[in-house]
Amino acid sequence: MAVKDIIMVRQKELRCLHVIHKVLGGEITQRVAAEMLSMSERQVRRIVQRIRREGDAGIAHRSRGRHSNRKKAPKLKERIIALYREKYQGFGPTLAAEKLLELDEIEISDETLRLWLIEAGLWESRRSRRKHRQWRERKAHWGEMLQMDGSHHDWFEGRGPKCVLMAYIDDATGRVFCRFYGYEGTIPAMDSFRQYIRKYGLPLSVYLDKHTTYKSWAKLTEEDVMAGREEPLSQFQRAFGELGVQVIHAHSPQAKGRVERLFGTLQDRLVKEMRLRGIKSIEEANEFLKEYLPVYNRRFAVEPRQKGNLHRPLTKGTDLDRILCLKTQRTVRNDNTVAHEGRLYQLEETRAGKKVQIEQRIKGTMRISYQGRFIKYREITERPVRQQKPGRKVHRPTPPVPSPDHPWRESINHLFERQKLRKRLRKAAA
Repeated sequence: MAVKDIIMVRQKELRCLHVIHKVLGGEITQRVAAEMLSMSERQVRRIVQRIRREGDAGIAHRSRGRHSNRKKAPKLKERIIALYREKYQGFGPTLAAEKLLELDEIEISDETLRLWLIEAGLWESRRSRRKHRQWRERKAHWGEMLQMDGSHHDWFEGRGPKCVLMAYIDDATGRVFCRFYGYEGTIPAMDSFRQYIRKYGLPLSVYLDKHTTYKSWAKLTEEDVMAGREEPLSQFQRAFGELGVQVIHAHSPQAKGRVERLFGTLQDRLVKEMRLRGIKSIEEANEFLKEYLPVYNRRFAVEPRQKGNLHRPLTKGTDLDRILCLKTQRTVRNDNTVAHEGRLYQLEETRAGKKVQIEQRIKGTMRISYQGRFIKYREITERPVRQQKPGRKVHRPTPPVPSPDHPWRESINHLFERQKLRKRLRKAAA
């Protein structure tokens, strides 16, 4: 049949066949052909002998159409696909290959698994062109700069409440620290940084976005002008300034790309790890992070360009509770009370007309201080109701009555006449 005469070859093989025909025709020598094809003379001699014996079909590679000696057994492929459908649905090929080895003791390369999943319709290639941006070199030392941000995501996949992951990643090493909170705000940011300080120490600087938690967008006050500030400070900036940590604001999410890419990784890997363990609360998730983060850092953290740890230990006498808190100034009333967030507090010292500082601590407690010294206070839960004096008549002004010739009366009368006319027309039509 004519079909048997068709030879399936590649462009590279066609080029090789063309050169070999020149050798067979005596136009060039085998040495020249070897130089042209970047082969050894021995290999060229083998190809020449094969083409003389088999014809042009001899140019095709001998392994074409044959199964690889390293091909996996079909039963193993079926088992892995079944496990993926049952346990690892939605896992990326790399993570799924890791979990198959860790939990099921099945060793498979991620690329082989990727091809199998694409063939089974369980995975799609996700390649997209990204806008080119200028590359920034990592910092040289561990602790020189942290990138910080919060990620809102369905971390428990509907099993638990919505929450935010407050994450820190060292710019030089990629070492990660994070904790879960119910919302992204000043208290969670301060509490997570407090946990970081206790584990590693104080970094030189923190790189973050312009969220209202981290940057104040209010107008300058008289106190700011007197202090020589060019912009007002948020509670977060004030606390970090007291700790001697520089706050650097990024102008775009791409500028702090390291922490943004971290969230992409954790929203894939961490979510699936918690799914396998059935984690469904913030408390369980934070306990799991104590186990998960050391393993993650051992695998993905890198060595800094220069040795040395720039984290600073806390100096003796530093009270983190007084620094990492919300500080607000209030003026004491004449009755020696202070109003704060809709509540009234009675001071046990006379400070009428003075300004006191209210500190809302991370743990939910509150302190009131005057010139650095704490003042005892108590909350007034029931306010006295102001009673009216007996026999006093309440004067209620009566509304003015328009005069008979007022234009308002003419418009009202005209309106009434129109309504009567409409009623007559309706009756006539009926």
